[in-house]
Amino acid sequence: MTVRIRGIYTTALTELFSDDPGVVQPSGPIAERFGDDFPHDPATVTVETTDDRQGIGVVGDEATVESVCEQLSSLARDTFVWQDPTPRGGIYAGEVTETLGSGAIVGLGDSEGYLPYSTTDRRVETGDCLRVQVEEPRPPWSDDRPVLDTTIRADGSLLSLVRGGTSDHGGPELADILPTDPRKGWGSSWHHTSDDADLDALGDALNRVNDRARRIDAAFEDATAPTEAAPARYVAPEATAWVWFGRESRFALDDLREAVTRTMPGHHRIKAGSRSASAGVDLAEAVADGFQTGEQDVPFAAVTNQFGPAVGDTVRLDHGKPDGRMYTLGDAEVQSVDADGTVTVERAMSPGGTYDALGVDRQAGDVATTKVTEGRWWYPTVYNGADGTRRGTYVNVCTPVEVFPDAIRYVDLHVDVVKHADGRVERVDDDELDAAVDAGHISEALAEKARDVAAAVKHGLE
Repeated sequence: MTVRIRGIYTTALTELFSDDPGVVQPSGPIAERFGDDFPHDPATVTVETTDDRQGIGVVGDEATVESVCEQLSSLARDTFVWQDPTPRGGIYAGEVTETLGSGAIVGLGDSEGYLPYSTTDRRVETGDCLRVQVEEPRPPWSDDRPVLDTTIRADGSLLSLVRGGTSDHGGPELADILPTDPRKGWGSSWHHTSDDADLDALGDALNRVNDRARRIDAAFEDATAPTEAAPARYVAPEATAWVWFGRESRFALDDLREAVTRTMPGHHRIKAGSRSASAGVDLAEAVADGFQTGEQDVPFAAVTNQFGPAVGDTVRLDHGKPDGRMYTLGDAEVQSVDADGTVTVERAMSPGGTYDALGVDRQAGDVATTKVTEGRWWYPTVYNGADGTRRGTYVNVCTPVEVFPDAIRYVDLHVDVVKHADGRVERVDDDELDAAVDAGHISEALAEKARDVAAAVKHGLE
C-alpha cells in the first residue's frame, strides 16, 4: 500500500504516512525537505487537498483508502470522514433528469452528477438513459455535483487506460519494453509522473490498471442496457473518501509538520483561509531561517517561488535611462529561475536594423538570450541566428538589477562591453557616460562604479 500526496497538507501527511502505508512520487520540495529517496512506484491511493482547502480527498484502492482514513480519523476529535457514494471511476446507468445550458443533470440512483455536453457526441435530452463514469467526484460539503463523462477509463497514478481508445506514443521510454501490454480493447495514456519510474514500477502500474479494466469489462459482459437498468451502478473499481479537518485537526497537522521543518503557529489554519494567505505563510516560513541567521539580502528564492516570475512566464525588460526616461526592450519568456537570483529569458527578434555596437544585421529567426542576476551591476545578452550561429554578445552595465514578477528593471549606465562573433572584445559608449556626468544625470561616484564594472567585464571576456 502506497500513498501519493499533493496540496497544502502534504508535509504533515508525508510525515504521518511515511512508514505506513508509505509515500511515493513526492514533489520536488517534499523530496528535498525529507531528504529521503522516495520511490516513484505506483500509488494505491492518491491524497489531494480539496479546492477550498478545508480537507482532502482520498481516492484509490478500497483497502488502502480505509487504512488511510482510519489513521486520519485519529488526528483530532474534529476530524470527519465520509465515504463517497459516487466514487471516482464509478460507472453507472444514468438517467437525464434535466438539461442545462452547457450540460445535463444525470440521476445515478442515490445521487446525481453533471454531464458536460462536450463529453458526449450524441444529443442529450431529458429522459435519455446512458452509461456514464464519475470523472471528478465532489466533497459532500460542496454545492457542486460530481462531473461525469461518457468515456470509460481505468485510472492509475502513472497511466490510464481508455476503453475503445488507441494507445498514445508518448510516455516513458521504458514503456516500450514492458513485458505486459495494455488490456485488449483499451488504449494506454501515460502520465508525466511516469517519467521518473523504473521498469518494475511501470510494469506494476500497468498490471494494476489492467486489473481495473478487467473488472470493468467483466461488469459489462452480461450487463443490462442503460435504458432498462437506469438508474443503477455497474461497477466501482476505486473508492473515494472525504476528510474534513477542523481547527484542532489543523493544529495536530501543524505538530506533524513541525517535526520536519520550521512551522509557524497556525500554519494550516491560515493556509486554509485563502490562496493569498497560503502564499503569505510560505513566504514567512521561507525567510524565517534568514532572520535567524542574520541574512540581510532579499530572500530571492522565497519571494519568486510565491509571486514569480516562474518558468514559462512573460516578463518585460524595463530599460531605464539616467535622465528619467524608460524604454521596454520587449517581452521575454522565462526559461529558468535559479535560487541564487539568476533568471534566464529569451526573446524572438524581429528582422531589420542592426544590433548596437555589434554591427550585425538583425535577421528573421534570431533569438536573444538574456541572463540577469538580482543585484548584479551588469547582464549579458547573447544573440544567436536561427541555425544556432553565435552573432555576438552584448553586456549591459547598469544599476543593480531587480527581478519583479512581471518585469526586470534597472537603469542603464551607458558604458557597455561587446564580444563579437570572431572573439574580439571591446568597451563602448564611454563618451555617453561622460556626457551624462556633465549633464548631472549621473554622479561621479556612480560613473566610477560603472567604469570599474565595465573594466572587470571586459577583462573577464578577453
